[in-house]
Amino acid sequence: MPTFKTIEITQAFHGFDAVLDVRSPAEYADDHFPGAISVPVLSDEQRAHIGTVYKQVSPFEAKKQGAALIARNIARHVEARFSNHTTHWHPLVYCWRGGMRSGAMAHVLAQIGWKTSQLEGGYKSYRRHVLAGLEALPTSLEFCVITGPTGSGKTRLLHALAAEGAQVLDLEKLAQHRGSLLGKLPGQSQPSQKTFETLLWQALHGFKPSRRVYIEAESRKVGELYVPDALHARMRASGCVRIETDLHARVGQLMHDYAHFLRDPVLLVERLAMLKGLYPQAVIDRWCDMARQNEWEPLVEALLVQHYDPAYSRSSGSGFGQMQHAQCVQLGALGPETLQQAAKNLVGEHS
Repeated sequence: MPTFKTIEITQAFHGFDAVLDVRSPAEYADDHFPGAISVPVLSDEQRAHIGTVYKQVSPFEAKKQGAALIARNIARHVEARFSNHTTHWHPLVYCWRGGMRSGAMAHVLAQIGWKTSQLEGGYKSYRRHVLAGLEALPTSLEFCVITGPTGSGKTRLLHALAAEGAQVLDLEKLAQHRGSLLGKLPGQSQPSQKTFETLLWQALHGFKPSRRVYIEAESRKVGELYVPDALHARMRASGCVRIETDLHARVGQLMHDYAHFLRDPVLLVERLAMLKGLYPQAVIDRWCDMARQNEWEPLVEALLVQHYDPAYSRSSGSGFGQMQHAQCVQLGALGPETLQQAAKNLVGEHS
């Protein structure tokens, strides 16, 4: 009789045609195995209902009702999602901890004739694997931290370094946040902490230890997300490159990068109001008036000089142990040719 095979997490990353996440949509959205397809055997509502029955009626009644729902949902997936696969299809199935939900799906797929595997321990085993990797991987890599005040071109230099073939870890891109009071991107929400950690683990796992990894200086948090302890500690102890850029160029870059505030001054005023308590109310009111009156260049310069630069001086002096030995890169302007040349020079020096 055809049956499915149970595998450990170390065997789960290669050799499968598809990875099927049979947890509920909410569980999948919170985090999932890289590349996994969501094929829930219980919807969010169904899972909540079965949980209630389990607690308030009995485990037997919950299993009976759950089995009926799971059977109907598996049949629907077979008809709608899997019917075109040949006999050579090789899927991996997982649920929360390798129990009833993935076992039921794996059993049906194996009975059909597909070479099916179930992940032992389910998502929980994968999550433990990720957390262990986030502890170990940073210590095996050499980082170079790109530092510099707000608007100096750190992110643009990272992009230029990537274009030159360097290994780059872009925390702000993974976190979908620019890492400051005004860093929340319009129309985008940040991923969950678990998804952020999965993305970090994937990136770190793909780097070659023999080559340097460039990373932008960040605080402990990027928006609402936390940088894992081992990575944060490794960043703080790594060598640094300090960017120095003309103030006028910094103002121009920030006006370009934060153009959504120029189109919606009300949103900027709301964000500036969050500085209450850090500065006299008269200062905040003045900044808000400048936003309402579209006085963008003087406003951006004032924010840089009065808010961002002092904050950078405080954090950089105490946060990075090798800052005093940082290599200085003078960018002046932030045009593509300047950035490209700076990236070429850094890659050449560190190769």
